[in-house]
Amino acid sequence: MAQSLNIVLGGVFHAAVLFLVAAGLQLVFGVQKILNLACGSFYALGAYFGVSLVSWALGAGLPAPLFVLVLVAAGVLLAVLGPPIERLLRTIYDRDESLQLLLTFALVLMFEDVIRFFWGSAPHQLAGAVYLVYGQLTLGRLTIPVYNLIVIAAGGAIAAGMGWLLIRTRFGRIVRAAAENRRMAEALGVDMGWVYSRVFTLGVALGTVGGALVIPATAAVNEMGIDLIVEAFAVVVIGGLGSMRGAFAGALVVGILRAVAIATYPEVEMLAIYVIVIGVLILRPAGLFARAAT
Repeated sequence: MAQSLNIVLGGVFHAAVLFLVAAGLQLVFGVQKILNLACGSFYALGAYFGVSLVSWALGAGLPAPLFVLVLVAAGVLLAVLGPPIERLLRTIYDRDESLQLLLTFALVLMFEDVIRFFWGSAPHQLAGAVYLVYGQLTLGRLTIPVYNLIVIAAGGAIAAGMGWLLIRTRFGRIVRAAAENRRMAEALGVDMGWVYSRVFTLGVALGTVGGALVIPATAAVNEMGIDLIVEAFAVVVIGGLGSMRGAFAGALVVGILRAVAIATYPEVEMLAIYVIVIGVLILRPAGLFARAAT
């Protein structure tokens, strides 16, 4: 029983990170109608920048409990990449989807070179066992790394914050109106350039924060963005394209299923995920929460 709970909690930890990347992907598609392959690159950039910023914090003698805030700050700082990249994407908003995929894939390749230029090709890992700084929580035979609980709580808080932002604020109402009918929003005086820039920046921040938060538990490698984007698209298909609730549910399904597969039959990790994807495509082609588009 304890082992099963550990597997599930490990899956929820991965789901919390996966949700952040998938939420950024969903948000950008929901408003700008672009399938942004580069969201995996934002995740990788967040991981590398998180390693650098926490290494600096360790050298500066910052207290260990602040490391999580440093990682979040690393992700938020990288949101500065959002406006210039969104400006580049404006050239293809009304073009064919294949061109959008080609351009965003070109961004993936460019960011891989950027990472090699600044951090090299070797994997980077945090020194000082930052993952263990927060200790472990023991409940009977169940032992849970506290850092995992922090990331799960952070993912939940960000999901709740996204819901509040999109439903309760004026910015959220404008975003939902733009997602529903761009031309009508423009006719009512909404500056779509302003909306697109902020939505894309928010999507970048979600991906980079996800990458930064995962780095104490793993190593930063250049291919990590490609690996995660495959899972993020599985989340999108399961949850429904453009649905924030779908991103949350899909991330939980993929995260827990992946953890169970790794613990039992690691050889079928991706196969298990795509069996679910195929099942959803057959039974509900639009995804589980397609009507909840934001």
